[in-house]
Amino acid sequence: MVFKKIGFVGLGIMGKPMTLNLLKARYNLIVFDIDCERCVELEKVGAEIASSNREIAAESDLIITMLPKSLHVTEAMFGPNGIVEGIRSGSILVDMSFIAPAVTQEVPARLAEKQVEMLDAPVSGGEPKAIDGSLAVGW
Repeated sequence: MVFKKIGFVGLGIMGKPMTLNLLKARYNLIVFDIDCERCVELEKVGAEIASSNREIAAESDLIITMLPKSLHVTEAMFGPNGIVEGIRSGSILVDMSFIAPAVTQEVPARLAEKQVEMLDAPVSGGEPKAIDGSLAVGW
């Protein structure tokens, strides 16, 4: 499958280097983080900035979330201007956050109502592996 645009939510310790690697690989990327400065840094190297999680979802075929806690994932998905408000049928969401099993079950159940599939793909390896592009992905 070819994705016209990838949306990425969460540009912290792990997310920022992950997005930099996607940009190096020449993917068309739109990003969002609650810390706008992180977005501006990525815009300088080719990313488009979204104004909200909702916009990320509306503009992307594939949405990746890389957030620190279950609460952050739930808020990004279902909060005001959340992903679920903008996501289109047929989109794919990949959550790479390391979150509670209950949230991992709740999110795809609610996304299924919009005919969206979610992959639970938590990563490990820390910042060094995120930088060099060799994170381990759990399925």
